[in-house]
Amino acid sequence: MTQRLKASGRGIDRLCYPEAFTQAGRMGAMPEHRARKHHQDRVAETLRLEIGTMIEGELVDPRIGHCYVSELSLNPGGKSARVYVTVDAPRDEIEKAEADTIAGLEAAKGYIRHELKERMGVRHIPELIFLADRSGRLQARIEELMTRTRRPAPVGRPPTADRPAKPGTHPGAAAVERPRVE
Repeated sequence: MTQRLKASGRGIDRLCYPEAFTQAGRMGAMPEHRARKHHQDRVAETLRLEIGTMIEGELVDPRIGHCYVSELSLNPGGKSARVYVTVDAPRDEIEKAEADTIAGLEAAKGYIRHELKERMGVRHIPELIFLADRSGRLQARIEELMTRTRRPAPVGRPPTADRPAKPGTHPGAAAVERPRVE
């Protein structure tokens, strides 16, 4: 039987990765390579730290405001990376500060890649795409909206022992006509 599988050309794969094949015998997704994922995570973390260090002290472009790298997402092939940058600026001028900072980082992209290549000692540095990270502001806005809905609405006087609540008179209850049973 092994000879027949080898002769078909796909037999070695079936013996090595039997779970990768579907019922029809066609190849499905390959199993996840944990070492590759671990390596990508390490590279992404190193890139994030090195770019953050460059932004803090080495880049002197006046357009780049006070900011930090909040996240770096490396594509599975390692050819490109999205760098999310959080800008600290007053609320009324945050959008202008974000646009200026991203423009300054885009202008310094070649220098950043060259420095990363020398510092990390690798052959290939991924293409960097700088994006403004607005997740903190969106989270704050969601929290603000949630606290608005959590506040209890003022309701009339609460019922007491001498004044019990009458059915159907609660301000939140709908007035429903019920037929009398006699």
